[in-house]
Amino acid sequence: MHYGVQVRPTTNTVDLPTLGRLVERIGFDSLWFPEHTHMPVEVAANAPGTGEWLDTNSRLFDPLLGLMAAACGSERLLLGTGILLLPQHDPIILAKQVATLDVVSRGRVLLGIGAGWNRAEMQHHGVDPRTRFARMREQVLAMRTIWASEVATFAGEHVAFGPMHQWPKPLQRPWPPVLIGGEGARVLERVLEYGDAWLPNDHPEVEQRMAELQAACARAGRPTIPTWVYSVDPDPQRVRTLAAAGAVACIFTVPNARTGPADIEAALAEIWAAVQAARD
Repeated sequence: MHYGVQVRPTTNTVDLPTLGRLVERIGFDSLWFPEHTHMPVEVAANAPGTGEWLDTNSRLFDPLLGLMAAACGSERLLLGTGILLLPQHDPIILAKQVATLDVVSRGRVLLGIGAGWNRAEMQHHGVDPRTRFARMREQVLAMRTIWASEVATFAGEHVAFGPMHQWPKPLQRPWPPVLIGGEGARVLERVLEYGDAWLPNDHPEVEQRMAELQAACARAGRPTIPTWVYSVDPDPQRVRTLAAAGAVACIFTVPNARTGPADIEAALAEIWAAVQAARD
């Protein structure tokens, strides 16, 4: 079982090279940063969730730049986006950014992606919420073409470019793993079509959906697709249950209020104690 931790980094968080060093030293396998480019005022006024959570989302560091900083303080720690809101990005620019991070970190990138829930945020980026999933699919396929080809061409409804060169290529070949986030009705279809793994938030049906995913892999005659479960409660019994159901990774979340320099080490130690208890 792989164990990771999500932190929502802002200017109130411990500096990121130190965070990477600390997470690695305690024993975790990966560090994950989420993404919101901004928080539209109308969403902040009406969205579910606490004011603290919404305020943090408006203050988040860019995940790729943040992970680059964390990479500088660590040596083996895998670096995950959890999740990167792919439809809000230009795929040609993002392909270069991800490849650069993968090369500089010596092949440690995990690209967790999703289409997003914040419709106003998408619209500020010029993204039509109705087509965000189709756009995300083409973006993944286009970036893979760039990463795997010396001369890349792509022709889709939402992404298109003529023959082009782009370097660097990712150190991980043919590309860094793409983990598809989400728990919706059609998410397993997306995972089967273009995902290297499934990255759901933990929820009561996740074990059943994992079984459905593996059954679909068997019907398609393809290898099983791993499930990395996100936002897991640091409860030893829950970790054991997910492991028994076939999850390959549990990603825990440090609460927003525990990301300051004085609290982060204690919060990580508490989560790691639950990991150790689950192993006993």
